[in-house]
Amino acid sequence: MNRAGEVYYQEVLAGLLTEDEDGYTFKYDELYLTSNNPPVSLTLPLRMEPYQSKTLFPFFDGLIPEGWLLNIAVQNWKLNPRDRMGLLLTVCQDCLGAVSIRKAEMPEL
Repeated sequence: MNRAGEVYYQEVLAGLLTEDEDGYTFKYDELYLTSNNPPVSLTLPLRMEPYQSKTLFPFFDGLIPEGWLLNIAVQNWKLNPRDRMGLLLTVCQDCLGAVSIRKAEMPEL
């Protein structure tokens, strides 16, 4: 399943997180990189090259609620608690903190 989420830092588009059969990719938006913005995470420093991982990046995984709050989200939206990207795209549109994730169309390759 190919899915994508726009990553915002304080309501400014910071980049795009995608999931495909090879894993996950996070790429900073070019305008974000040239506008003197901070990185979304210390583990994802600003750079032009995309980050790639077989598993969801720990920073993004950490945005997903845990415990009773996760249970409420799973029950309300009928989500699989193991579908980390699905959870991220559903429950992290309005996260506590500076970063939020909004569903996006998968980019054409």
